Amino acid sequence: MPDTPQTPSPYTLADPVQFAQNMAKVFEQAAAIARMVAERPQPVLEHAETQVTPMEQVTKTLGAVAQSYMSDPQKLMDAQMQLWNAYGQLWQSAWSRALGQEAQQVAEPGRADKRFKDKDWQENAVFDFLKQFYLISANWAQEMVQKAEGVDEHTRHKAKFYVEQIANALSPSNFAVTNPEVLRTTLATSGANLIEGLKHLQEDMEASGGRLRIKQTDMTAFEIGRNIATTPGKVVFRNETFELIQYAPTQAETYEYPLVIIPPWINKFYILDLNAQKSFVKWAVDQGLTVFIVSWINADERQARKSFSDYMREGFLEAVQAALDATGAKKVNVIGYCIGGTLTAASLGWMVAQNDNRVNSATFFTTQVDFEKAGDLLVYVDEEQVKWIEERMKDKGYLPGTRMADAFNLLRSNDLIWSYVVNNYMLGKDPMPFDLLYWNADSTRMPAGVHSFYLRECYMNNKLSQGKMVLDNVRIDLKKVKLPVYNLAAREDHIAPLASVFRLGRYFGGQTRLVVSGSGHIAGVVNPPAAKKYQYWTNDKGAATLEDWLKGATETPGSWWPDWVIWIADKSGPKVKAPVPGSGKLKPIEDAPGSYVRVKSET
Repeated sequence: MPDTPQTPSPYTLADPVQFAQNMAKVFEQAAAIARMVAERPQPVLEHAETQVTPMEQVTKTLGAVAQSYMSDPQKLMDAQMQLWNAYGQLWQSAWSRALGQEAQQVAEPGRADKRFKDKDWQENAVFDFLKQFYLISANWAQEMVQKAEGVDEHTRHKAKFYVEQIANALSPSNFAVTNPEVLRTTLATSGANLIEGLKHLQEDMEASGGRLRIKQTDMTAFEIGRNIATTPGKVVFRNETFELIQYAPTQAETYEYPLVIIPPWINKFYILDLNAQKSFVKWAVDQGLTVFIVSWINADERQARKSFSDYMREGFLEAVQAALDATGAKKVNVIGYCIGGTLTAASLGWMVAQNDNRVNSATFFTTQVDFEKAGDLLVYVDEEQVKWIEERMKDKGYLPGTRMADAFNLLRSNDLIWSYVVNNYMLGKDPMPFDLLYWNADSTRMPAGVHSFYLRECYMNNKLSQGKMVLDNVRIDLKKVKLPVYNLAAREDHIAPLASVFRLGRYFGGQTRLVVSGSGHIAGVVNPPAAKKYQYWTNDKGAATLEDWLKGATETPGSWWPDWVIWIADKSGPKVKAPVPGSGKLKPIEDAPGSYVRVKSET
């Protein structure tokens, strides 16, 4: 009887000789990269090693948790026994599986965890064991933080974040020999993927002057003004803080009151104008709105002395007046996005104190005015860390954009860091072109005074919500702002959490319409109707708590944009002949998207 042909194992080395030759090249490349790192000049080294948070903070924070258990040996012993019991269950489950019996999973990844999507994490006994061993350990470490006694909540929050980052870094998915996809690829290509991966690593380090910046997308695939930020318009105003873009109308008539958008200066404005299909700006123009947007300067030493009050006067207030000058209108509607929304809220408080009624309504995209529940970004904010950041801004007078990019990437390190380590450096693949990630990598610098004020007055002291913030000698009281407000929150927002944004309405004196979009801080906002993605929730009856509001909310499939345009149209005055950029008092300076947005930060 002939032998049954055996299916070759996917973990068979394709060419041992070629593999040996490629491994020699890998070691040679690794040595060259090590030399490059070691030979960096001291100024480059100092710049490269500037971290998101001081390492002594990590040591001190985790030490506080450890001390909690050291002072209670019985609790420590119980925790260790719990861990060993879980390991014992896993070992028993692995033996049952080896004997052909049905085995119960001891630990499973969350539904959103993409690290273990390869089928061999479930079907291969070895990789399944590694996955579960890792998950048991990571979950136990987080539980240790959660149950630590005598630890204040801020320290616990930081410890939870630090432990999560350590656990994410140590995932078996991040190592070539314990990642089934990487191991199969390495064996199938005789290690050619590792050669290509080290080439990518070297290129990334050389491109960033010796400081590793992981490439998340093909940065050559996009060009501002060519295939990104392409909605037609003109720069009609410019000062040393921002440029103001007025977009060309697509309708013969538009609403009388123009719309002025105040984006965050932490990023560039074109998140709202990525391309024709995703552009909120283009869509708003097509709905018959006259749209202006602020393009903040990419700050350098010249903006070192700028304050939050300067950004209000030279930014928000100048933009409002410029839009009125350009159109001849008596009022404007405004949109504030993220920190741009915080500035908008504070500026409206200043305006009402001056009896200034040039703004007719305000829309807020994922904006916080109460920072008590500001989420994981709070782990970066306490007296010690803020002083540390301020010291690093003293030299040039600004915070490099890469530092904020690193901080945001760490909030989703599995998706925004480690997945690219695996794809680029282990699998040796090029990252795919993606306009959103191009924008994410196009970071901006922040003036020291503006950034320090924001961290201290908002995140640390929460003064805006308490009516204690002072701008230009005026105390800001949001309760006196009685404008209609459209408050957009995102349900899965990790930067401006839903629980925090939900509170915005309680601080204003007028009527607020809360809308909760599906997805997160970016995709929850940039969700064009044609995409037919996600959903949004409304609750016309309102509720005192977020939980009650969500229980009584109505879910609507698709984009919230049509809901907003109905709301804003009612507050935009009658239709008038559409103003063309340059037809009013302000003459065109240059074509959109202008010059400021094209200025690149250092890597």
